[in-house]
Amino acid sequence: MLVTVLALGLFAWFLSHANLTSVWAQVRRARVDLLFLGFLAVVVTYVIRAWRWQYLLHPIGPTRFRTAFRTTVIGFAALGLLPARAGDVLRPYLLARQEGLSVSATLATIVMERVFDLVAVLTLLAIYVWGVGATTTIPAALLRTIEISAAVGGLAAVALLGLMWVVATHPERIGDLVLTAGRVLPTRIAMKVSEFARKFSAGFAAARDPRALAMATAWSFPLWVAIAAETWLVTIAFGIAMPFTGTFLLQALLVIGVAVPTPGAVGSYHEAYRIGVTTFFGAAEDAAVAAAIVTHAISYVPVVLTGLIFMAQDGLSFGRLQSLAGTREVPDTDEMPVLRPSRR
Repeated sequence: MLVTVLALGLFAWFLSHANLTSVWAQVRRARVDLLFLGFLAVVVTYVIRAWRWQYLLHPIGPTRFRTAFRTTVIGFAALGLLPARAGDVLRPYLLARQEGLSVSATLATIVMERVFDLVAVLTLLAIYVWGVGATTTIPAALLRTIEISAAVGGLAAVALLGLMWVVATHPERIGDLVLTAGRVLPTRIAMKVSEFARKFSAGFAAARDPRALAMATAWSFPLWVAIAAETWLVTIAFGIAMPFTGTFLLQALLVIGVAVPTPGAVGSYHEAYRIGVTTFFGAAEDAAVAAAIVTHAISYVPVVLTGLIFMAQDGLSFGRLQSLAGTREVPDTDEMPVLRPSRR
């Protein structure tokens, strides 16, 4: 309830910056060809996400592209429908059930994805800030703040990569450490927590597999370039003059907006986009609001609709999805039967 109120409040604030009649006129005048290309860029991002995920999953066990792609779409659909980023838990859960992998280990690969995403976003931001003349669009005082934030984020990303390697190389020690720390808990619970920690740590195995690590890192950059392409194509469809590299700065703001745990990042994504294009690229408020709404819609609506179709094909109702998202304890593969997609 609280996140719904937050989403509605942020969206209302976002809309308050523009004349809605003018916003609708801007939407009607947008270039349809560029909007379609933006949609195709979104499709490419989900294909790349599935490929990258397979490399992270490879040290845990073999997976099919079809399963990785479908569960990725379902997971991101859940992100658009449910609060608190429930899709990030549902996606590995569904894939692990269908491929017979450990849920705990598969969940760890989602954490790895987020670290690689952070590395890619910060690298592209650094290219824009230090490599392509950001001083022409960003005031000096604000540029300094961005540079410091990017540097701190970069150090955090490096630290996280190091931590992943440590955890991946010592899963048994991690389990023993958690068991020792959990002595204050009842023995049965302490053992379960320790086992979860061990399996979860094993899920970082790609961090010690040079090929898997290299390929996952390599695919992260075309992924975020494709995400930037969708944003750029829709932005220029509304006549907003933003260079393609400018999306590297805008994406950093949108990542912050998406981090707010509202369903589908409603409100927070829109406001982050509006602030970015008006502050750094001189967009008019009405055009910025119109472009934000359409950019968000192209990013979320197709994947939500496709995810609902995949859910129906796999015998997953929305109520079942909500039930899984609300489960406090995610059982592992040796405790529940494997889910198989419908053959329809």
